[in-house]
Amino acid sequence: MQGNVISDRYELQGRLGSGGMSSVYKATDRVLERTVAMKMLAEHLSDDEKFVARFRREALAVAKLIHPNIVQVFDTGEDAGRHYIVMEYVQGRSGAQLLQSGSHIDPEVAVDIGAQACAGLEYAHRQGIIHRDVKPGNLMVIGGPADDGASHDGEMAVKLTDFGIARATEQSRLTQVGSVVGTAAYLAPEQAHGEEAGPASDVYALGVVIYQLLTGRLPHEGSSLAELAIRRENESPLPPTAYNDAVPETLSTAVLQALQSDPTARYQSARALADGLRTGLAGQDPSPPAPADAGVPTGATRTLPRTDAEQVTPVAPVPQRRRPPPRGPARPPPPGTAPGRTSSGARWVAALILLVLVIAVIVGLVSLINDTAQSVDINDVVQQEIDEQISRLQDVVEQNTAQ
Repeated sequence: MQGNVISDRYELQGRLGSGGMSSVYKATDRVLERTVAMKMLAEHLSDDEKFVARFRREALAVAKLIHPNIVQVFDTGEDAGRHYIVMEYVQGRSGAQLLQSGSHIDPEVAVDIGAQACAGLEYAHRQGIIHRDVKPGNLMVIGGPADDGASHDGEMAVKLTDFGIARATEQSRLTQVGSVVGTAAYLAPEQAHGEEAGPASDVYALGVVIYQLLTGRLPHEGSSLAELAIRRENESPLPPTAYNDAVPETLSTAVLQALQSDPTARYQSARALADGLRTGLAGQDPSPPAPADAGVPTGATRTLPRTDAEQVTPVAPVPQRRRPPPRGPARPPPPGTAPGRTSSGARWVAALILLVLVIAVIVGLVSLINDTAQSVDINDVVQQEIDEQISRLQDVVEQNTAQ
């Protein structure tokens, strides 16, 4: 690092923000001549192998994510012991900055922010990556609501950033079991207990963010981490409608669904949460669909209901009319065929069928004899059976020929 230039390429312009793990700077990429954001690991953590590994993992994981609702990672490296990540520069406000005004966000805007964040999370989850630190500060909003929280006339785009503690699910964990990573107020209960984070954990955290956007406050608040944990374990959050009359009851239900303590009771994907938010905003029931096998005993066969197009209305059977006997003289039998007798072609067909049966019997008999261990002369038995069946076949052929 020489002065304000990193790796002889990135020229720092100013600090955009900082946290306990890293600082983010606005910079200019001299090679591609574009503005970028540089995230640099804090100096006091550069010697910590665990944090360095996690920092590098962010670059490797997020560099694979190319989605309009995720901040793109361009480059990563190390200069003079300082580890950095070069990212897309987003000129907008974070969710935390939107909340600084203290006013409610319009429900339509809040749902739009939540739905776009869900799109980014759904894509990341499908790539096997869990964010694990969804919070207002990690949502960048381009455009968006005015300072009073009302709707904005222009287009709004939302981008998820800071996958600094994201983890590819197929990779081994760097943190020990029981450790807690993330911001306490947005941690899902299972994360707070040290359990494995999954898509439902990100759903919970985003539910907290949306609750905060709609009400201007957290669903659970406490003066300390201990108090926050106790309230979350023993108290259910009040519905957003208790703080904001503009929130439809159905949207309030959708948000509370995302905040269920039991992960299996929440929306099971970010996409399902987005659908629930839109449905709730429209005033419809946002409850997620029941599992396909719900209520079906183990081992039972599930009968799918017919669709509307397949519904069948019972119809009374139509009485069948007897067909009248044919008029005129009966059709004479084929020439050479006596009444009550079959034709010669039919007799030959019967003879051929009998021949096939004879061969089948012989093959079955040979197989039976080979499978048994009896002291019998096999050749004599087979020859006797063949002679007998051939004799019968000759009698049938002679009888049919004589007729």
